[in-house]
Amino acid sequence: MKAAVVNHSGDIPRYQDFPDPVVEDGLVRVTVEAVAVENVDRAIVAGTHYTAGPFQAALPAIPCFDGIGRLPDGTLVGFGGLTPPYGALAQYVVVPAGHTAPIPEGIEAPIAAVLSSAISAMSMATAAGLEVGETVLVQGATGVAGRLAVQIARLLGAGRIVATGRNDDALRELTALGADAVINTVASDTDLVQAFRDTAGDGYDVVIDYLWGHPTELLTRALIPESFAMPKPTRLVQIGESAGPAVQLSADALRTSGLEIYGAARNMATGMAAAYQQVVTWVRSGQLTIDVTTMPLSQIEAAWTRTDLRGTRLVISPD
Repeated sequence: MKAAVVNHSGDIPRYQDFPDPVVEDGLVRVTVEAVAVENVDRAIVAGTHYTAGPFQAALPAIPCFDGIGRLPDGTLVGFGGLTPPYGALAQYVVVPAGHTAPIPEGIEAPIAAVLSSAISAMSMATAAGLEVGETVLVQGATGVAGRLAVQIARLLGAGRIVATGRNDDALRELTALGADAVINTVASDTDLVQAFRDTAGDGYDVVIDYLWGHPTELLTRALIPESFAMPKPTRLVQIGESAGPAVQLSADALRTSGLEIYGAARNMATGMAAAYQQVVTWVRSGQLTIDVTTMPLSQIEAAWTRTDLRGTRLVISPD
């Protein structure tokens, strides 16, 4: 079969032949229709992600660990459960039968491949317990997931939405998606701390954080009160780390700010089904729009190195 193959650590995937996976007992063959390429996939190929070990040890290998495809009977399903060296960027995959799930009617394969980005934004409800009328800050809102988070915050009834990013044109686009205020994080530390404070209004109730790193470190400084008055809690949900894997968190940022930090997976085990169904409902009705750019598997080298996909998710489909 044809596949996108990484031959050496850090290489760009190449379009080439790869041995067909073997269908054994308990496994099912899926014809691949759409695979979203996300930052985590690039990090695994580069060897910089904490889960990269098994993939790097199996080289040459096919990247990406889930996707959308069709069963032999034609049913459109999401699939996972892949084991290196086999990944999703191929014409076919073989997965455990229990690692497929039907895609709801009315959701096309390329959009279905990107639903996980929207579901991560639902952690503002599942992990942070967002309530109607509360203020949401989306850290890193100009990426695909961040743009979806702005839309989802509005759909969940947020009273006010503040969005951060590094590109003025992209930030202006967010106002049309529901952002009430924007902050450009390309600023001095002092100016950015002040911008967080000036834009907070009565305070940030929920922060959805795709950045982490230095910008979030500055946000925690901005949350420290300037008097002995105890502020209302700020529930920060940590999702991504595009600005860095670590923050330096001062004691007073926790002791006096009311800051509470949760991982995105908090309560997801019990809330995933409802979150997924809500996202599907919004997509079907047109209330939630997901921007994708599709490219064929045969062009994986050019696709993998694209840098012009601001705000849209790259989805690879077989030729």
